[in-house]
Formats: sequence, structure tokens, C-alpha cells
Amino acid sequence: MLKKKICMLGSYGVGKTSLVGRFVRSLFDDKYHTTVGVKIDKKVVRVEGQEVTLMLWDMAGEEDGAPVKLNQVKDASGYLLVIDGTRAKTLEVAQSIQQRVVAEIGSKPFLVLVNKADLRETWEIPDSTWGELAASGWTLLETSAKSGQHVEEAFLSLTSRILQAPADDEDDD
Repeated sequence: MLKKKICMLGSYGVGKTSLVGRFVRSLFDDKYHTTVGVKIDKKVVRVEGQEVTLMLWDMAGEEDGAPVKLNQVKDASGYLLVIDGTRAKTLEVAQSIQQRVVAEIGSKPFLVLVNKADLRETWEIPDSTWGELAASGWTLLETSAKSGQHVEEAFLSLTSRILQAPADDEDDD
């Protein structure tokens, strides 16, 4: 069976832990839980006719003066870059993380999740920005850990991208 490491990256409070909880356990807890360091979950999925064990690394959110530890991303097969649509600053953080990943590690399969779609009417980031990001090569999905909107699709889509990427055999069994 294949094993693939996926990192959850983004600012603090964007919903990384909630997205993992919704995907792995079909649960949503509206209490905020700060991730300290890394929390690892796993889930077996079937994508493109293959069983894949996803090792989900829910990493502490990036804050001013405390950047994401990219050494933990080096051996990942891919990552989900999470933005909170209700907080414009989280887009800036995501862009910074993405630039650093590419500069320090290189290109890896990733998707951008614009979380909190259930609060769409309070989003601070205009729709035109999403079009610009898509035009620059980012694939974006609107998600809601609360409602479950596009959560499973996000993880399965990234897994499919990982399987289609050039060989990355170091984490396969």
C-alpha cells in the first residue's frame, strides 16, 4: 500500500485542524484548538484504483515571527495551503509560505483551500483576487470544515495530483 505525507500549511486559525477532523472523523468542533508543533492523523483512501494511506501533518499555524518549519515539509508528497476567507491577512501569509516552499524545497503538488465558505458573506478577500491567483497557476477550492463543503474532494484531489506527479517513492511501502 502506498503511504503519502500531506502537510497542512497556513496561518493560525484558518481551520487546518478542523479540516483534518472533518476529513478523518467526519466531525466539526467549533471550539478553537491551537496546534502546538505537529499533530499527525492518518486515513486510508482509494484514489485512481489504488489504496493510499494519507499521513496528515497538521502543522502549527504561521504567526508573525514564527514561520512554518519547512524542514518538516521537505519529505511531504504534497500540501494543502489553507486561507481563511474572512481574514485577508491569511492570504498574505499563504503567499509567503508558498514562495518559501518553492524557493527552499522546490515544486510539490498542492491545492489552496479557501476555508470558511459557510461565512462567505463576511469574506474580506474579493472574488477578483481568486481569479488572479487561479490565473497564476493556483488551484483553489472553497471549503467549509463546518458544513463539510468540498473537504473530502480537496484531500482526494490532492492525492490524485500526488499520484500523477513524477515518481516519489521514498514514502511508498
